[in-house]
Amino acid sequence: MGQLTQFAPFLLMFVVIYFFMIRPQQKRAKNEKEFESTLKVGDKIITKSGLHGKVTELADTTVIIETMAGKLKMERSAISMEMSAALAKKQ
Repeated sequence: MGQLTQFAPFLLMFVVIYFFMIRPQQKRAKNEKEFESTLKVGDKIITKSGLHGKVTELADTTVIIETMAGKLKMERSAISMEMSAALAKKQ
């Protein structure tokens, strides 16, 4: 019984860390992957670096976006899920 009470605080800390840090991060990563896979040609997006553009071509891991400066090839992971969703709600 004594050993169990010694490890209870550590076990409790692990559970708290899991539910407040690890699990939300995994959920966010899953949502971002889902967002990347649902991109389609014509979607208006914002990149994580703040570039606004429209998707013109899609490949497995890359995307070509058209901006006011021309066309840019980027990784799909460079597109901001939150900002692009906010842009879609505005329109």
